[in-house]
Amino acid sequence: MQNRIFKSISGLALLVLILVAANCKKYTEVQPVSQYSIQQAFSDVSNATNAVIGVYDELQGDAGYGIRISMYYPYDSDEGIVSGNIDNGRRGVGRYQLLLTNAEVRNPFLQLYKGVEKANLCIEQIPIMKQYNEGTDADKKELKRLYGEALTLRAQFLFELIRNWGDVPAPFIPSYEQKDLFVPRANRDSTYDHIIADLALAKTLLPWRTEVARNERITKGAAMALRARIALFRGGYSLRGVGPGPGTMQRGTDYLKYYQIARDECAELMANRNQHTLNPNYENIWRNVTSFTYDPQGEILFEVGAGGGNGNSDSRMGNYDGPNLANTTRYGAGGGGIVMLPTYFYAFDSVDTRRDVTLTSYQVTNATNIKSQRRLGELNTGKYRRDWRNPLLPGAVLNVGYNWVLIRFSDVLLMYAEAVNEINNGPTPEAVAAFEEVRKRAYRGNTALIGITPTTKQGFFDAIVNERWLEFGHEAVRKYDLIRWNMLSAKLTETRAKITDMSNRTGAYTNVPQYIYYKNVGEEIVYYTAWDSTGKVVPWYKPTQVPPAGTTGSAGVPANKWVRIDWAEHLKANVIDSKPLATGMASFFTPGKSELFPFDQATMDSYQGRLKQNPGY
Repeated sequence: MQNRIFKSISGLALLVLILVAANCKKYTEVQPVSQYSIQQAFSDVSNATNAVIGVYDELQGDAGYGIRISMYYPYDSDEGIVSGNIDNGRRGVGRYQLLLTNAEVRNPFLQLYKGVEKANLCIEQIPIMKQYNEGTDADKKELKRLYGEALTLRAQFLFELIRNWGDVPAPFIPSYEQKDLFVPRANRDSTYDHIIADLALAKTLLPWRTEVARNERITKGAAMALRARIALFRGGYSLRGVGPGPGTMQRGTDYLKYYQIARDECAELMANRNQHTLNPNYENIWRNVTSFTYDPQGEILFEVGAGGGNGNSDSRMGNYDGPNLANTTRYGAGGGGIVMLPTYFYAFDSVDTRRDVTLTSYQVTNATNIKSQRRLGELNTGKYRRDWRNPLLPGAVLNVGYNWVLIRFSDVLLMYAEAVNEINNGPTPEAVAAFEEVRKRAYRGNTALIGITPTTKQGFFDAIVNERWLEFGHEAVRKYDLIRWNMLSAKLTETRAKITDMSNRTGAYTNVPQYIYYKNVGEEIVYYTAWDSTGKVVPWYKPTQVPPAGTTGSAGVPANKWVRIDWAEHLKANVIDSKPLATGMASFFTPGKSELFPFDQATMDSYQGRLKQNPGY
């Protein structure tokens, strides 16, 4: 955010503490820039606060949740794909052609371990500070909070490493205390158990959000929600094995233990609605984010703070993603880096308010700021759109200042419903109510149309799978959900078939229009529909509606003319990597391999044969 409270502490105490690892060719490469000692760094509450703020710094920036982890790693999925043709970069990640020399695999890996190292120093040092037990009540309270924050941050860094790389080195002590800096891979279940226990401790140390000043720091609710999320991954499926052969998707026999942890954490959060609850308006969640307004309902339990206008501490949301904006005097340029799939667009009910927040079908490519219509295979994301930014930021600015939303209360409700369904072999009334609370918010103004919630275990699970898809579009949730359910391969296959049906306008997509007609009224778009003379009702769900003769024209004609644009027809010519969209998306995905990233070549070389590669690489 523009008013981000966290400032980078390079030059302060913490960075020197990793100098032991600075010259080691392993997973952390940091140059010392300070002469502070460990004792000085943790000599008082103020310095300890700076140290923990330094841990937060490793969440953000280009190699963190500023763009790579948040907007490269979650694609391609049945939700969206990275735009453009394949390369040894972000598109290689998206298409699952993960070469060991891809810098987009290496650089986030290094930054996550920088975060682990910094957190380890804080976790070691803060509890042994004299003030932790003997200081003033205010000092002790603040140091306990800092300790809880460091535990939570380390858990998040390790969780991100595990869900992308599987069994990873998991150091729980600082590098200067390691006997061997080439830490071996740890069993992910043991690492998960460790950080789940850490988060149980952290929540006892952290304040509720209403007990402290509002900022981007972690509070009790965030630690609880993250613990529930991590527990579900611990109880879910993941790819096991080592290369070069394929691995297998497995889950532990004790998985219900972890579903119970998730259920209990979510139930406790749901019992504290004075701290966190749903924003009644889905759009306003994202309007608040893009106007730098704190979420009044506390639906956002944890957001990664951004600021500083640079690739180290800021974010690229609104520049990389969002609608395509170019040569605009009002909004600046950016967007278009993620293409949302046409099948995802049509997964939403016509009255689901989430659709037109999550996806955008317009672009602005002229200096007069007039919107034009995109074709069906060109839809983009919408939650972090640059043209919603308040204040506006015209010009070619890469860093827009948006915070990345890491977890929301609607996730708590749906995790609770999922966990209860699994534990009880079917949904309870409380689980149904939690599920329907999310759905009713989505259908605000049309809640009678939410449909009948299934009451069988499989039916309710299927409904949750679908609802999480719709609720968390472009929030780095879907791909990882599908992996923990062992459904990623099947959903990619299903999506390819649906895109083909939509291109041919067969099966469920018979009524998808081949073309649509639109025109501008001022800067905005209206659509021609034979049943609505105002043009405000969109024609997405009816066959092509053709305006009367003499009222149509081509692009660039006066505003009183309807302009035809390809809709389903566009899918016949929509090509990525010289392939139709249906086969080009996730084109290198291989079951038993692509569920995990490989360790990059430089990391493998540094271990000199002591690090086993992931399956299939």
